[in-house]
Amino acid sequence: MTDCCNDKECEIDALRSRQRGVLVAVLSLNALFFVVEAVAGLLASSNALVADSLDMLGDALVYGFSLYVVDRDDFWKARSALLKGLIMAAFGALALTQAAYKTLYPAVPSVPIIGVVGLLALFANATCFALLWRHRSDDVNMRSVWLCSRNDVVANASVLAAAAGVAAFGSQWPDVVVGVAIAALFLRSAATVLRDAMTTTAKQRKAVTVAAVGTWSPD
Repeated sequence: MTDCCNDKECEIDALRSRQRGVLVAVLSLNALFFVVEAVAGLLASSNALVADSLDMLGDALVYGFSLYVVDRDDFWKARSALLKGLIMAAFGALALTQAAYKTLYPAVPSVPIIGVVGLLALFANATCFALLWRHRSDDVNMRSVWLCSRNDVVANASVLAAAAGVAAFGSQWPDVVVGVAIAALFLRSAATVLRDAMTTTAKQRKAVTVAAVGTWSPD
């Protein structure tokens, strides 16, 4: 009987099991903080918090898709990454729309709410980042998940910077600027994930074509 530690299939199964556990944990945290930040952002009239809550929702969806394709082949993982990239781009556009609304209907956000909720969200996303770190190079699926988590940490730090700016200047503009910056981060990451997905898809198609030519023979 082959020892499981030397069995490649067993190693892959163990890796996928670890991936599933991590994805369930980060999905749960992001879903929870989407609700927390969305409510807090609306109550505080904060563009930065609303943008970050959309990021949380997008990531929860991304982690759900990633969980679905953990046990599937590279074809499904590439398709999942493609869908994630499109979701990131959509939420980036929504965040920009929110910033435009705040420009038309200005309101100085509540600094205490932004600060407290921003700190809690930063702690949650730092936890997600730490959990995903070891899986960042596993495959295109887990790489796209790790990129989402990295963006979250940057976005949360930016939200805290927005709170400091609003407190210092008594103006909504630091909050609006951070909201736009988070949207730009969404769009940049969307481009990276979409590029990775299309590259993986192109490699798969090339491999299928080569295999088909190799097995074809004239009558």
